[in-house]
Amino acid sequence: MTTISTPQSAVRAVTDHANLPAGTDDRVGGFGIMGLPFDTGHYLAYRDFGASSFSPAYRSVWHRDPDGRWTFYATTPAEQSCARYFSSATTIPAVQCAIATTWADPWSLTIAIPGLLRWTVGMASTVTTRTVSRLGRALPERAWASRPVLAAMGRMAGPLLGTGEMRLTGHVPNGQGFRVAPRQIWAVRESRAVLRGMNLGALAPLATQDRLADFRLPQRGLCVIGTARFDSFDPHRHISARHTAPTMPEAAC
Repeated sequence: MTTISTPQSAVRAVTDHANLPAGTDDRVGGFGIMGLPFDTGHYLAYRDFGASSFSPAYRSVWHRDPDGRWTFYATTPAEQSCARYFSSATTIPAVQCAIATTWADPWSLTIAIPGLLRWTVGMASTVTTRTVSRLGRALPERAWASRPVLAAMGRMAGPLLGTGEMRLTGHVPNGQGFRVAPRQIWAVRESRAVLRGMNLGALAPLATQDRLADFRLPQRGLCVIGTARFDSFDPHRHISARHTAPTMPEAAC
């Protein structure tokens, strides 16, 4: 008999035994809500990396407003958080702040930025997510490090999971190459988010799927345990985490 791992138990396990794949590039590992679109045009994503090769453990919330402006919040400075790779996609400097999490039950997580955001996410296991998770746990590490393998998996995963186009390898806005290895997946079944006192509305795909360079933002909520690799920062080829766009970028299509 197969026991279904709950998100809470999986996050606890990866937090208690944080480890990274071997390598000399930038590597992170942990839990994330890949992205969640709302019918108001807002979009949220969450990262909880208990292991990182370039920073202490950190949490990050990404927010896109209906005009396409991104803000990256994190518990660590810009150079030691997701802004290290995505800062040039926005006109808004990265925000360092506290981010708290609580589990109401093994399938429901609340993420809070004091005075700004309260976001509750209910997760579920489905036939599709269980199938993808079994594949993810079975693949050898060399497959997760292979760009051709990840490119093929991304092309298949988008239609299978109903997320729109998906890329597991490519380049982020600041220029680094990325490789994402989602090893265990759950679907978001419900969510409620209140930002600055405003309810962000019901879950619904964006009118046009957004992207940050090659990184596609899923049109359906997925929660993931996994790892990611990025090229190590090279000042001659990559944009500094402190650099933001000089003008508001148009929403990507």
